[in-house]
Amino acid sequence: MAILVTDGFEQVEMTEPRKALDQAGANTSIVSPKEGHVRGWNFTEWGDSFPVDVPLAQARPEDFDAILLPGGVINPDTLRMNEGAVLFAQAFLDGGKPVATICHGPWTLIETGKVKGRRLAAWPSLQTDLENAGAEWVDKDAVVDGNLVSSRKPDDIPAFNREMIGLFGRTDARQAQQRAS
Repeated sequence: MAILVTDGFEQVEMTEPRKALDQAGANTSIVSPKEGHVRGWNFTEWGDSFPVDVPLAQARPEDFDAILLPGGVINPDTLRMNEGAVLFAQAFLDGGKPVATICHGPWTLIETGKVKGRRLAAWPSLQTDLENAGAEWVDKDAVVDGNLVSSRKPDDIPAFNREMIGLFGRTDARQAQQRAS
């Protein structure tokens, strides 16, 4: 599972979903255009530093089964201007792989041009951005639309984690069944 971030991701929107995924048996890797370490944002100030497991320049979407796009403002605003990050995220949408995003994370997805007709929860200030991209913004704690799960904010993390684990589990079962046949 790829966790695509750069400096300024909302720390709790990465650490809590990552912990839930790890506890569910997933193998998570921080992927970033920045090498070495990335630094989280802890609500109103800089947070902790985390090692980058796979530099984006070396990351291949086919090596991952799913992607997590945490929010924060700085992180997705930076990622959406990075062509490699946008193409990396787009590969998951194009491949029908699970995509989980929270808060401002959908900014990166908007840049893929692949959210038209999709339903997403996101931070309220993204409503116009999503609607302009042809998506429907939904004011709920967690929304599942096909291979995409989304939430609005850190308070939604328990619902987000539940729906994310459910979506990824259904996808894993489907992939295992396809391999067996």
